Amino acid sequence: MTTEASSEVAEFDVVIIGAGISGIGAATYFSRELPNKSLVVLEGRDNIGGTWDLFRYPGIRSDSDLHTFGYDFKPWRHESAIADAHLIREYLQETIDENNLSHLVRFRHRVVRSDWSSADSKWTLTVEATDPVTGSTVTKTIRTGWVFAATGYYRYDEGFAPEFPGRDDFEGMVVHPQHWPENLDYSGKKVVIIGSGATAITMVPAMSTGAGAAQHVTMLQRTPTYVMSVPRVDGIALALTKLLGAERGYAATRAKNIWIERAIVAGLRKYPKAGRRLIRRANIKRLPKGFDVDKHFNPPYNPWDQRLCAAPDGDFFDAICSGKASVVTDSIARFSKRGIVLKSGEELEADIIVTATGLNVQLFGGMPIGVDGREIDIAECFAYRGMLLSGIPNWALAIGYTTSSWTLKVSLMCRYFIDLVKHMDAHGYDRAVPVPPPGLDPRPVMDLQSGYAKRGAKFLPKQGPTAPWRMAMSYQEDAKALRGPVADEHLEFGVHEKASAHV
Repeated sequence: MTTEASSEVAEFDVVIIGAGISGIGAATYFSRELPNKSLVVLEGRDNIGGTWDLFRYPGIRSDSDLHTFGYDFKPWRHESAIADAHLIREYLQETIDENNLSHLVRFRHRVVRSDWSSADSKWTLTVEATDPVTGSTVTKTIRTGWVFAATGYYRYDEGFAPEFPGRDDFEGMVVHPQHWPENLDYSGKKVVIIGSGATAITMVPAMSTGAGAAQHVTMLQRTPTYVMSVPRVDGIALALTKLLGAERGYAATRAKNIWIERAIVAGLRKYPKAGRRLIRRANIKRLPKGFDVDKHFNPPYNPWDQRLCAAPDGDFFDAICSGKASVVTDSIARFSKRGIVLKSGEELEADIIVTATGLNVQLFGGMPIGVDGREIDIAECFAYRGMLLSGIPNWALAIGYTTSSWTLKVSLMCRYFIDLVKHMDAHGYDRAVPVPPPGLDPRPVMDLQSGYAKRGAKFLPKQGPTAPWRMAMSYQEDAKALRGPVADEHLEFGVHEKASAHV
């Protein structure tokens, strides 16, 4: 593969990095509300979809209902409220087609560095563009007034996989869900899935039932997870759509689900003991008689200290009831030729071991960011209104909710971004940067105790104890914060030095 440098410099008002659900949503909002701004979407991969195109493991689906995970401007029309990845990709492609966005998206354009200059209030992006046929790479330069980073928060090229003793001794196949081989045949084979998060809960029923099912699937967990059965089809949503029509029915369903979801999270966090009992009782009803619920489904933490896992129509529990799947709670001593030896001494035989062990947290694809020649350490920044970063001018990041649908927050962020750009234009400003008050108490930006959140804390920005520096995880709270006045004493506006010299 050859690498060349292009002398051409492209100029845009706004650059969106990433063509996943956040980036496509942002492109739609901005093209509608900021029609006089030049816009481009840079996507490092070959396709749209982000997470929903990258992950190809069996059963990949949403954890949230699509009436809230979808966009507020585009009704979700499929009857399944919990949707498989291919349906989400179709929804995103429809959004691009309906809003004439395809000409804005540049595939195989990976931003490898970003540099801000206060002298002209511009970002200079170094972009590696790869030819899909020859594989040759051209380094391009793009200048822009604003960057909207819709890159997600995990590393795309590498999942988290701890080192297991004896891994090289195992004679079968070891697979990470983030790098699922195309056409992997697991039919009739013994599969052990290491992990108990959303990925494992999804894969167990997908691999143990239907055509091409495994002989048996074992979910090996060190720590139990809260798992709840949820309806795959929202009957109330279907009724509201029939009664009110597609647009108003979708809006009513969306509002209903926002409030229900918030009430459940708030209720479980306020009354954790009662929540634990309710979840335990629901699990007992779904599992075989005599199943050791207290061993396998009794986490040592309170509900919503980590994400709850959803099982559409109880498919995870049904797989266990069928005898085709089982749960083992123990620690790994080492891998063996035939499978995994546990601390208890038991050996789990396996033909395939799936390491559903989580994500590696990474913002902005790991690219270096410089401001006036100074390298920025993202971990030293504070998040302002959950979307701007202290010390970094004209840079927005799309980070959704951890306790409800990701996209709900992205829609609010986009609306605030639009209002902010319009405010700056109206007052003649060309840069905005959040400035935290002295002595602001730093706290982790994620309010979860999950492994990936703890591991990634050192790579993520901080939050403060109070608004606008606190990362709200409530749609209702953010709706007030992001729909209120655009400017406050924490947001510093300015005009670039060359313009100031002519005033």
